[in-house]
Amino acid sequence: MGFRALVVEKDEAGEVHVGVKHLDEAQLPEGDVTVAVEYSTVNYKDGLCMSPSGGGLVRKYPHVPGVDFAGTVEASSDPRYTAGDKVILTGWRVGEVHWGGYAQKARVKADWLVPLPGGLTTRQAMAVGTAGLTSMLAIVALEDHGLKPGQGPVLVTGAAGGVGSVAVAILAHLGYEVAAVTGRPETEEYLRGLGAGLIVPRADLAETVKRPLESETWSGCIDAVGGAMLARVLGQMKYGSSVAAVGLAGGAGLPASVIPFILRGVNLLGIDSVSKPYEDRVRAWGRIARELPMDKLEAMIEPATLPDLPALGAAILKGGVRGRVVVDVNA
Repeated sequence: MGFRALVVEKDEAGEVHVGVKHLDEAQLPEGDVTVAVEYSTVNYKDGLCMSPSGGGLVRKYPHVPGVDFAGTVEASSDPRYTAGDKVILTGWRVGEVHWGGYAQKARVKADWLVPLPGGLTTRQAMAVGTAGLTSMLAIVALEDHGLKPGQGPVLVTGAAGGVGSVAVAILAHLGYEVAAVTGRPETEEYLRGLGAGLIVPRADLAETVKRPLESETWSGCIDAVGGAMLARVLGQMKYGSSVAAVGLAGGAGLPASVIPFILRGVNLLGIDSVSKPYEDRVRAWGRIARELPMDKLEAMIEPATLPDLPALGAAILKGGVRGRVVVDVNA
C-alpha cells in the first residue's frame, strides 16, 4: 500500500533533490511499530537534512527527514503498543539516520515512542515537538536546581524560536517573571502575548565584555544561542542560579571565564532531548499537558503541508521561522 513522503535524494552528480513522492510500505525501514503519521513539525536539524550537504546528518540516500511525529499505531510486534494507540516520537536520531516523520507512515523501534498524554491531541503534540519538550526539560532542570517563582526574572534567549516560545509560555503560566531576548523587533508583541514581561534586545547581550562579572540580574536562564551571548549571560546570573543550555544558534564556542562558576556558584546545565530516558520524557510530556496553556500554544502555530517543507527548511536555517510549524502530512 502506497503513501506520500518528502524524499531527499542525491543524483549521480552529487546534486540533492527534495520533493514529495509516493513510496511503497515495503520501503519503510525495519522497526517494531508502524505508525500512521498525522502531524510533524520543523526543527533546525530538519533544515539541515534538507540542505544540499545534508548538514552532515544524513548518512544514506534516499532519505525521509522529520525529527518529530505524532500519530496512530497501525501495527506493532511489541506488547507495549497496539493498533489504535496514539503515540509521539522525538529524538533518537530519527529523521537523521533513520527515516522520519515527513511521511504518511513511519516504522520505528518501540523504545523510541512515548504514549500521547491525556489532554493533548497529536496536532498539539507536534506544536510542542522536540522544541517544546526541550523547553520543559530545561525548566525541570532549573527547578531541580532551586529555581522558584519570585526570585527574579528568568531570561530566555532566542525567545521567538521554537524552544524559546514554549519556554516563555510555560514559565509565565507557572508564575515566573520572564525576560525574552530577541533580535527581531517585530516579534515583541508576539512574545508579550506569550507572557514575556520584559523584552531584551539581542544587541544588549551580543557583545562580550572584559569584566567576568556584571550586576546580578537573572534568577535563571534558558539559552538557545550559546557563543558570546551565553558567555555574557553567565556574568549576569544571580548567586547560586543556573543556566540551561539548549542550543547553539550563535555558535558552539564559549568565550567565557570560570569566575561566575567559582565566585557566584553559577551552574551551567546541559539539556539533551535526543537520548533522554523514557521516564524523563513521560514526566516532561505530562507536565507539558498540564502546564502549557493551549491558547498560547495555538498562537505559536504556523500550519504547513509536505510541499511547504523545502522552503521552511531553508528559512529555519536563516532564523526566519517564528514559533512552531505544524505539518499536516495528510493535507
